[in-house]
Amino acid sequence: MVGKNGNNDRALETAWIRELAGILEETRLTEIEVEKDGVRLRVSRQGGGAPIVAAAPQPAAQPIATAAPAAAPTSNGGDHPGAVKSPMVGTAYLSSSPGAPAFVSEGGQVSEGQTVMIVEAMKTMNPITAPRSGKVTKILVSDAQPVEFDEPLMIIE
Repeated sequence: MVGKNGNNDRALETAWIRELAGILEETRLTEIEVEKDGVRLRVSRQGGGAPIVAAAPQPAAQPIATAAPAAAPTSNGGDHPGAVKSPMVGTAYLSSSPGAPAFVSEGGQVSEGQTVMIVEAMKTMNPITAPRSGKVTKILVSDAQPVEFDEPLMIIE
């Protein structure tokens, strides 16, 4: 975006975007949106990738323009009948504490009701339990990864 001051505005906007992207990384948020001097700016991360930036002048009740088209959905195990999905937005942890062994590993057997990971939400550790007994065929998240509601975490067959 170039305003009245030409390249000066672009440098200020770039610095603002970099600052917001840094906040996004530090806080592990998936999206942040702010408004300043009649410009609304949204920085979001999709699927843990690089932040996507969208900005638009602030007209009343007009949607924000997107910077890039949405990526085509990929097969991530969510349609699998053995998918264990996150019941909330939060951060997934594969073990009870840093350095502790993981609750489960790929190829391992689990029993119904066994804790398979933890999702931290609002400073509360929520155990995720196996909905059925079986073999863990795929773990779809990494330790300390932000997860969304209904995101597949693992496959148990």
